Amino acid sequence: MAEAKTDHGSSISPAATHDQFGSRAATVVCASTDGSRRHEAETRVIEEEILTIDVADVGRYALMWTPTTDHTEAVAYCIEDGILAASGIPEQLAIATGFAFTEGIINHLAEITQMSVCPERPDVVNMRLKHPEQVSARRRNVVMTSSCGVCGAWEQLAASVSRCAPVSTGLRATVADLMRISNEMQQQQRIFDATGGAHAAAIFDADLKVVAVAEDLGRHNALDKVIGYRLLGGAELTGCGAFISSRISFEMAAKAARAGCEILAAISAPTSLAIEMAERSGITLCGFVRRGSAEIYSHPQRIVAA
Repeated sequence: MAEAKTDHGSSISPAATHDQFGSRAATVVCASTDGSRRHEAETRVIEEEILTIDVADVGRYALMWTPTTDHTEAVAYCIEDGILAASGIPEQLAIATGFAFTEGIINHLAEITQMSVCPERPDVVNMRLKHPEQVSARRRNVVMTSSCGVCGAWEQLAASVSRCAPVSTGLRATVADLMRISNEMQQQQRIFDATGGAHAAAIFDADLKVVAVAEDLGRHNALDKVIGYRLLGGAELTGCGAFISSRISFEMAAKAARAGCEILAAISAPTSLAIEMAERSGITLCGFVRRGSAEIYSHPQRIVAA
């Protein structure tokens, strides 16, 4: 990680630290100015690391991501025994599973025979599939940045979503429900509280209960994490909804469609392609969910009056 320079030529190496938020962040020296005066102080910035997902006989994917928990423990997953870890679902396995699912590398958790992370290389997840020869991945051996989750033509991307099961139609929510979900997600944004530099995603179930929340510097990663947590926890995604802290881009709508989300809502705006993807996929797309109101861009029947 690069060093932070002070005005006096000295330097302080940012270090990963843990605080009352339970988050991982780097402490750096920053000069603050109002145009006439300047002072220096320590501040917190979000960590950015590389996580490599090596899918045997398919491809290697390098994600720019943010670890939000300690990840030095040796952890694994196998189809026979499930999660092999001291407690909970390891974050690296959650994002690897969610990424493989939303990329179309797998269609079901049962297609993964094993995953593992070793203490010597906690930045690498090794994954093996039952039938790697049957995978029709649109990308192989690529670096995924924190700002862009999609490359390729619309036709290729839409084709991957068209292979998904149709989105179900039973979910109903009020604007007040969406506001509550947004507030619950924000209350769990420890990385954002510490750094101001993280996106968040939440999954809520058919009872409108928030069942998973994750943060990352990349909005795509945050959504992949909560999808992965849900899959590795043995829970269904069908009939659920997702709430995100970012704008709704095409790739976010595509990931929600892959997951079978009925509602995709966000604090910010959608793009034109996101609206088109949501319309095609049967998703209710809500943007600008804030201050007690929301804009509904597709399939409005799921948003009902209080």
